[in-house]
Order: sequence, then C-alpha cells, then structure tokens
Amino acid sequence: MTPEFSAVATFVHFSALGALSLYGLHRIWLLANWWLQRGSAPQPFTSLPENLPLVTVQLPVFNERFVAQRLLDAVAGLDWPVDRLEIQVLDDSSDDTSDIVAQRVAYWQGRGIHISHILRSQRSGFKAGALAAGLKSASGEFVAIFDADFIPAADFLLKTIPQFHDPRVGMVQTRWVFCNTEHSWLTGVQALLLGPHFSIEHQVRFRKGLFFNFNGTAGIWRRQAIADAGGWQSDTVTEDLDLSYRAQLAGWRFVYLDGYEVPSELPVTLAAFRSQQQRWAKGSVQTARKILPQLLSRDLPFAVKCEALTHLLANICWLLGTVIFLTLYPTIVYRIGVGPWQMMRLDLPLFVATSCAIMSYFFVYLTVNRGNGSFRRFLLLPVVSIGLAPSISLAVLRGLWSRGGFFERTPKFGITGKSTLPRHAFLYRQKGLPYLLLNALLFLYSLLPLTFALQRGTWYALPLFFLFPVGFLAVIVQEIHELRAGFLASPAVPFSQPFSQPVSHSEISET
Repeated sequence: MTPEFSAVATFVHFSALGALSLYGLHRIWLLANWWLQRGSAPQPFTSLPENLPLVTVQLPVFNERFVAQRLLDAVAGLDWPVDRLEIQVLDDSSDDTSDIVAQRVAYWQGRGIHISHILRSQRSGFKAGALAAGLKSASGEFVAIFDADFIPAADFLLKTIPQFHDPRVGMVQTRWVFCNTEHSWLTGVQALLLGPHFSIEHQVRFRKGLFFNFNGTAGIWRRQAIADAGGWQSDTVTEDLDLSYRAQLAGWRFVYLDGYEVPSELPVTLAAFRSQQQRWAKGSVQTARKILPQLLSRDLPFAVKCEALTHLLANICWLLGTVIFLTLYPTIVYRIGVGPWQMMRLDLPLFVATSCAIMSYFFVYLTVNRGNGSFRRFLLLPVVSIGLAPSISLAVLRGLWSRGGFFERTPKFGITGKSTLPRHAFLYRQKGLPYLLLNALLFLYSLLPLTFALQRGTWYALPLFFLFPVGFLAVIVQEIHELRAGFLASPAVPFSQPFSQPVSHSEISET
C-alpha cells in the first residue's frame, strides 16, 4: 500500500464521514422537533360527510399465496356501505395465488360484496402498472391501497375519510405496526428501524408543513390528486415515493395519522429484508434524480426544499458507510503517528456527529416507546447495519445510473407473533449466495484494522473495529442458516392449498 494511495483513501474516508455527519445532525434535528411536539398532536377529524363517497380499494398482489386470503377477508370486512365500496384485486401472479384469489372473490361476491379480480397478461410496469390499470375501471372518488401483507381493521375508512374534509388534502397515510415483531431478532431489528420513520419523521414533516411520502400501502388517495400528479409511473421502483412528491408539487396536502395503526408483516428472512431495502434504496435515489431538479427550481419555502433533499438522498448514507469501512484500514495505517489531541479535534467530533447522533435517535425513540422493542434490538442495530450496508450500497449505485428496473417483491408468509414458517415457504426463492460470498470477503478484510490495533496496543479503538467483523459474521451465519433451511433451494414438492379459514382482527395480537 503506497503512501499516495493511503493519503487519497484518508481524504475519501474523512470526506465520507463529514457527509454522514450531516445526516446524523439531521437525525438530531428530527428528534428535537419530535420531542418538542410530543403531547401536542392535532386531533384528527371524526365527522363523516353527509353523503358518503364511493371508495375503491385496490389490492395489488403478485405471488402471495400465503397471505392473499387473509387480505381479502380483512378488506371485505370494512365498515362501509356496500353500495359505496368497490374492491379491486390487481393480480399479476404467476403461481397458484390467482386460484386462491378467484375462490375468495367468488365467496365474497356471493355475499354481496362488490369485488373484482383483475388479471393482466403481462406484468408491465409492475405495481405502478397494476395500480394504473385498475384505475381505468375504478369508480371511486377515493382510492385506498393495501399490500398483500397488511391487515386493515374494519374502521379504516371511518377513520381516514373524515381527514379529507379539506378539499386540498390529497392523501392520508396511517401508521404501520407489525404483527410478527417477536418472530426473531431480525424482525425485531426491522421494527426498530421502521418505527421512527413513522412516529418521528412523518410526524415532524406533517406538523411542520414539509413534504412527506405515501408509503405504498395503508393509505388512501383522493383520486383527483393522483390524476393531477400525472398518475402512477414506473420509471422508478418506488412509485409511491415518486407520486407523493409529484402530488405535493402539484399543490396537494398530505395528512399523517400517527394514532391509527394498520398491522402488517415484516420480512422474516434476511434475503427478503435485504431485497426490500435494496428496492427502497435504489428507488429513492431514482426518485431524487427525477424529482429534485424540478423541486429545487420551484418557488417553495427553503425548509421544504432542504427537507426534501435530505429525505430523498437519505439512502446514500448506506454508500457513505461502506466507503468509510473500505477506507478505514489505509486511513489508520496512514495516520499511524496521529496523537490523541489531533484525534480529539477531528475524530471525536465526527464520531459524535455520526455514530452517536444516529444511535441516539433510535435510543430515545426506544426509550419513549418501550413497548415497541427491547434494548437487545438496539444493540443489534449497528451490527445488522454494518452487515447489510455493502449490498444496499450496490442498489444505491444502480439507482444513480438507471431508471426503473425489475420490481422484486418481498415474500410474506402469513406470520404472526412467533409462529413458524409454512411448509412451502422455500418456494419463494431469492438470491443469497452472491451476497454470502461478498460478505465473506468483507469479513476477512474487516480483520485487518482489528489486527493492526491489537498489534499496536491501540486498545481504545478495539470496540469500534470489532463491530465490523461481528456485523459481517452475523449476516454470514444468518445467510448460511437460510440456505440450509432450504429457502433458496429448488422446490421438490408441488404447491398445496394454504390455510382456508379467515383470520380475524382479534388474532393479530402482537403489534
């Protein structure tokens, strides 16, 4: 390793740390505003209009054999006049999900529910294409959307429709909660990652009049807002984020209901969680490339522009974290003669503004919401983040130079609480071996800074350097476990019909 290379790596390392510190300071800003706003939430409107509007509920599904029936049964039970409700099952499936849906649609049609099963010959445009195709035949003034793994309660429309009393409101988003948080350490960490996105980020942005996004499900749109924004478009893989910003740029207001929860299911495998995060990361960067030029050129408040910039580019932090890790070893070799006073002036402030700030964000949230997780999950959070950062960074890079792309669904299995996976869960395969090899190489590389610190007796650096191999090793062990369990193996048994009994809301006890 030449001195020139080490010098360049050191510059890149501290540049990435500096950029990441801006994200950390933004987390502290969000946290401070959330803390000051606590206890002063605006009361949601409860009065329904005299003439109830016609509502279309769209259910986009693709190969969801384990949860399709649960979804249809929940939506068919919505408390809304039958003549003012239509349900569209937008089915792009290539497995026996379509048969399951057809049976359940026929069942509810026989009981007077206005529900239709819309099949497409091609999966063009993926979810955005399915939603757009459904709108062509939809009659509703409002459009509610639920992904297959969500379980809306019967009063969903009773709670959300009143929020449209202001004709400028174009979308109402509700809060996700999770029915399988306790399934494993992995689902527990995911719940901790997603919880603040709703309870902190959405709340702060909503109350301060800043732009925030529809999360793709558990929300309801005024149909005119979708049309004014240019409709669903598939040139990003986060069509929900894209439409959200286009609608708000068109002048529509959004409402966030933190007090209303919709249960959903978290990915239970590492491969599924990773693919979900990769899609979100890639899509957010694609949306930033598409939206930011026109947003920054509009006559909007500085705060709106600044927050939108931070929001849409947030996933670049995965890439920054990976760069920091990859340049760590040449940096410590290059700075071998740096003394404690130099570190106090540069390293310590950056450490506080990055790692300490970001972890404080989750720690405070977890302290206030003790029922939403345990501190064991908090300790696992940096470990999982380190192990997943390189693979998510690859998705960020793809988002920087590509438009659209394949929409890889996140498989769900009808898991609640600590229940076990269904027998045929492995039929929904996802790539794992390439990432196992990648993480194995990175694990070996992560031993270099640790070994260097041990040889030189730099004991204060050992806890930080130790996190990297632990993070990669944790991901490797989980990946091997899933490979052994057969999630990525070729199916050796045919499909069989899943459960046939409806799941009631009372059974969803763990949120």
